[in-house]
Amino acid sequence: MRILLLGASGFIGREVFASLAARGHQVVPAVRRAARAPAFATQRAIEIDLNRDTTVDAWLARLAGIDAVVNCAGILQATPGQSIQAIHATAPIALFEACERAGVKRVVQVSAISATSQAGTPYAATKLAADDRLRAMRLDWTILRPSLVHARGSYGGTSAFRALAALPFAIPAPGAGTQSFQPLWIDDLCEVIAVALETDRLVRKTLDPVGPEAVTLRTILEDYRRWLGFAPAPVVPIPGPVVRLAAIAGDYLGGPINSTALRQLEHGNTGDSAAFAAASGVEALGWKEALAAHPAHAQDRWHARLYFVRPLLRFTLAGLWLLSGFAGLAALREWSPLLAQDAHIPYATAFLALAAACLLDIGFAILVARRFRPRRLALLQLATIAAYTLAASALWPSLWVEALGPLAKNLPIAAAVLALGAIEEER
Repeated sequence: MRILLLGASGFIGREVFASLAARGHQVVPAVRRAARAPAFATQRAIEIDLNRDTTVDAWLARLAGIDAVVNCAGILQATPGQSIQAIHATAPIALFEACERAGVKRVVQVSAISATSQAGTPYAATKLAADDRLRAMRLDWTILRPSLVHARGSYGGTSAFRALAALPFAIPAPGAGTQSFQPLWIDDLCEVIAVALETDRLVRKTLDPVGPEAVTLRTILEDYRRWLGFAPAPVVPIPGPVVRLAAIAGDYLGGPINSTALRQLEHGNTGDSAAFAAASGVEALGWKEALAAHPAHAQDRWHARLYFVRPLLRFTLAGLWLLSGFAGLAALREWSPLLAQDAHIPYATAFLALAAACLLDIGFAILVARRFRPRRLALLQLATIAAYTLAASALWPSLWVEALGPLAKNLPIAAAVLALGAIEEER
C-alpha cells in the first residue's frame, strides 16, 4: 500500500513511519521541510505547509498514486506563523475532500482523546472540527483519539514530565498531581493504525486507544524518576495560581507548559481500555510494563536534566547580548575616540563600526530569545565572538590579563553558545 503520511517528522509520525515501512508499505512522508523527513525514507518526501495548503486543489496532485492517508500532524497551541485552525481543521478537511474527489478511500485521522467540546480549548475545538467533518464523508475513515502516548524518545508533555521527575531534591507536580492518564505505548498506537489501514475492522469507527490502566500524574512522575535511575524524591504539590502563572509565561516564552496544556491536563485523558482492545484486537502494554521493557540510558538522563537548563541558557545568553548592545551604545562617545586612535581610522568610521556591533548584539539577543534557526545562529554568534576577540586582542592585548578577564570570558561564552546550538532544536 502507498501511504501519504502527514506529520512524518513529528514525535508520533516518525514512529508510525518506521512501523508502516517495516510492514512493507511504501510510505510517502509529507513534511514542512524535506530535510526533516525520516532519514531512511525510500519514497521522496512531499513538502507541505498546512498553514497554506487549505484548498482541495492544493492536495489533488499530491494524491496521485496514493492508496491511503494517515494524518499525524498537529500543534498544541497557535504561534506566530502557525495557525491552529489551518493545521488542525481547514487543511485536513481540504485533504479529506480531495481524497473523496481523487478516489483515495482509506483515511486514518490521529486526533486526541481530549478533542471534545467540553475541553474548551482551540486545540480540542479544531481537532474536533476535522473529526466531525471526516465522520460525515463517504470515505473508509478511522478516527483514533489516543491518550498520552509515550515512547523511548520523548517530546512535549512527556519531555516535561521526565524533566520534572529529574529535578534535584523534589518533584513539583501541578496541583496535587491527581490528574489521570491512561498512557499508551507508541508501538500499540502504530499497531492499531496498521489494523485500520490493512483491514476493514475499524472502518468508519472512532476509537480511543488507551493503555490498560489509569495512572495519576504523580505516579507518572515518580515512575519516570525511578526509570531514569535517580534516587526517590518527594512530590511537592504546586498551588493552582502558581501553575497558572507558569502557564501564562509559557504562552509568551514557548514550551509545553502553557495555558492550553494546563486546560487539557485538567480536562482528563482517560478512556475505555476494554472497548479499545475489543474493537482493535490490540492488547496494549501497561504503563509500568512498557517502562520496564525499555530501560533508560545515559542520553535519557542527559535530556531530562538539560530540559530546564536549556531555556535558562537561552535567556541568559539573550540577556548578555542585550546588555552588551545597550551598554555599548551608551558608551559610544567614550570608546569611539579610543578605537579611532588605536586602529588609526577616522572617528566617524570608528563610531559607525562600534554602533553596528552594538546593533548586531541586540539583534542576536532577539534571535536567540526567539530560537531562530539555532545551529546557524550559533555559528554566526561564534564567528562574531571570534571577530570581537581577535580585534580586541590585536588592539588591546592587555585585556587578556586584566582583572576579571574581560577577553578570557569570551571562551566560556563561546562554549555556552555552542552548547545551546547543539541542544536547542527539539526534533
